[in-house]
Amino acid sequence: MEGSQANRMGLTQTRMEAGDLLDARGRLIARGYATSEVRRYARAAVKAWPLRTKEWDYYCVLTDRYGLALTVADNDYLGFLGVTWLDFEQRAFTSEDVLLPFPLGGMDMPASADAGDVVQEHPKLSIAYRHVPGGRELSVAAPGFGGGEGLEGRLFLEQPPMERMVIATPFAGAPRSFYYNQKINCLRARGVVSIGGRSFAFEPDSAFGVLDWGRGAWTYDNTWYWASASGVAEGRLFGFNVGYGFGDASAATENMLFVDGVAHKLTDVEFHLPEGAPDSASWRFTSGDARFELTFEPILDRASNADLGLIGSDQHQVFGRFSGRVVLDDGSALRIENLIGFAEKVRNRW
Repeated sequence: MEGSQANRMGLTQTRMEAGDLLDARGRLIARGYATSEVRRYARAAVKAWPLRTKEWDYYCVLTDRYGLALTVADNDYLGFLGVTWLDFEQRAFTSEDVLLPFPLGGMDMPASADAGDVVQEHPKLSIAYRHVPGGRELSVAAPGFGGGEGLEGRLFLEQPPMERMVIATPFAGAPRSFYYNQKINCLRARGVVSIGGRSFAFEPDSAFGVLDWGRGAWTYDNTWYWASASGVAEGRLFGFNVGYGFGDASAATENMLFVDGVAHKLTDVEFHLPEGAPDSASWRFTSGDARFELTFEPILDRASNADLGLIGSDQHQVFGRFSGRVVLDDGSALRIENLIGFAEKVRNRW
């Protein structure tokens, strides 16, 4: 069963109801959006071509001065562990990565964003995500990080009852391919990250995290745009998730505002990138209904490029500050000023 909800401009987007994600043939039963985890994912139900399943949990926790990003991914033929430290004052980042050949589901990624822990131990990099009372606990240890400085950290992300972005997206011409994604914004963070004997505090009034939780079976060549930020706007807990380009989004967009734990659904949002490098000038964001009108001032581009023949990736995740105006479902406006976040353009062939 599927329901529908119209936004303020009259465009209908499909809102999903509870049930399984995939049928016996591995096809999406429902497509569209939700504000909670209503559809049940099961890896055993995926019927796509071999080595196409992709499962990942990505956390990004930011303050105005620095930030931490953690990735755990099982992409069938390649597993990935990653930690990145972001220094906005120095406009620099440092990463430590581990590649794990052919995990084939052996990394035991949970079937739900709301239950099941992720624990990966490796001599070079250990990462754990655990559900704890009131939220989530992230821990990381990378002894050789930064040329031997070493990085250790433990953060608690507060998660009271709150709405999120959930979307189930098919791929045109590939009925057994799909993308099931959840973005949980506005997670207040508390804890410490230590690098080479220096400690960096994360306090809940100024540090906010987002979880990007994804499960799916993708087609081979995809380009997408994604932007996200969390923090405080006009004294209210505020965040957003916007993006496009990935799969057949005709049933619903992934665009949402979050204010004090409540989601406000948006339709189309367009990214206007500078003509030069992604961090060479301001970006602009506009929407057809004028509900999302922001500028983005880049600080640093977390760029990576790999071309291994059949496998390739060109990624530009640009961190910076958003300013402008958004309009909530009731028509009221909220002013955004220098909100730290990121915007990215990514092409993957894998």
